[in-house]
Amino acid sequence: MTTMLVLGGTSWVGGCIAREALGRGHDVTCLARGESGQAPAGATFVRADRSAPGAYDAVADRAWDLVVDLSRQPGQVRSAVAALGGRAGHWTFVSTGSVYADQSGPLTESSPLLEPLEADEATPEEYGHAKVACEQAVTTLPRHLVVRAGLIGGPGDRSDRLGYYVSRFALAGDQDVLVPDVAHQPMQVIDVRDLAAWIVRSAERGATGIVHGAGSRTTVDELIAVSAEVSGFTGRRVVPVVDWLHEHGVQEWMGPRSLPLWLPASHHGMGRMDDARAIGWGLVRRPLDRTLADTLADERDRGLDRPRAAGLSRAEELQLLAELA
Repeated sequence: MTTMLVLGGTSWVGGCIAREALGRGHDVTCLARGESGQAPAGATFVRADRSAPGAYDAVADRAWDLVVDLSRQPGQVRSAVAALGGRAGHWTFVSTGSVYADQSGPLTESSPLLEPLEADEATPEEYGHAKVACEQAVTTLPRHLVVRAGLIGGPGDRSDRLGYYVSRFALAGDQDVLVPDVAHQPMQVIDVRDLAAWIVRSAERGATGIVHGAGSRTTVDELIAVSAEVSGFTGRRVVPVVDWLHEHGVQEWMGPRSLPLWLPASHHGMGRMDDARAIGWGLVRRPLDRTLADTLADERDRGLDRPRAAGLSRAEELQLLAELA
C-alpha cells in the first residue's frame, strides 16, 4: 500500500486531496494543527504546528512514497523539505498562479515570477512572493511536482467566491441582483474535486516539473449567466459601471463588501493560464454547470443568507440597488 503524507489535509483543498487518495487505496496521514477542521475519515491525523521546532518529529522516522504540501508559509515548507525530503519518494507542492510577476496577459509555466520572499512568514499581501519561495524550497528535491492552481471552486469553498452569484441569484429569486460590468473578463475555474483527483493521479505516476491546474476558458459574463440558469433566477441583473462601484466602496475579487471574481485588467492573466501541459498530463474537468449546481446545493446547506467571507450582504446589495434606482 502506498503511503501518502498530506501536510495539511484538514482544510478544503487538502481535505479533498486526502479523501481522493483514501478512495484510491492509499495509506494517508495528515499533519496539521487541526484548527481548520478534521482529517477525513480513514486518515491518520498527526497534530502539529508546522511553525514550531520539531513539528515533523512524529512522521520523520518512516519513508513516505508521496508527500503533498499546501502551505503558503516559506518557513514551513523549508523546514518540511529539510526534515522529510530525504524520506520522500515524490513531493507535490500546490502553488498558485499568483506567483507570476506580470498577471495582465496570458500565462505559461515559463512566465517570469515574482521575487521570492526571504522571510519565513508572509502576510496576506505577500502571498505570491511567499509561494515563489515555497516553490524554490521544493524544487531542490530530485522528484518534485509543482501545481500552480488557478481559481478553485466547488462544494465546501471557504473563500465564498465562486458560490456568491449562484447563491445570490437563488436568494433573490425574481428580484434585482448587482453584477460587475466586466462581461468579457477572462475567467477559469477548476472544480476542487477535479484538481484533487488529478493531483493524486499525477503523484502516483511520478510526474515531475511545473504545471498549471486551471479550469476551462470562460468569461465572467458566461459564469454569471450559468449561475443564473442553475439557480432558476428570473430577476434582473443590474450592471453599474466600475467607477460607481468603487465610489460606493465595493471592491474587486474577494473579501467583505466585494463583487467576487471581478478583477482589474492588471490581473486578467489569472483567466488566461495555459492548460495545454495539464491536459496532456491527464487533467479532466467537469462542465461548469455541474460545478455550480453542486456548489449551490452546498450553499443551500450552509444558508443562502449566512455571513460570507466574500461578497455583499443582501442588505448591502439592496441599499446599493436603491441608490441606482
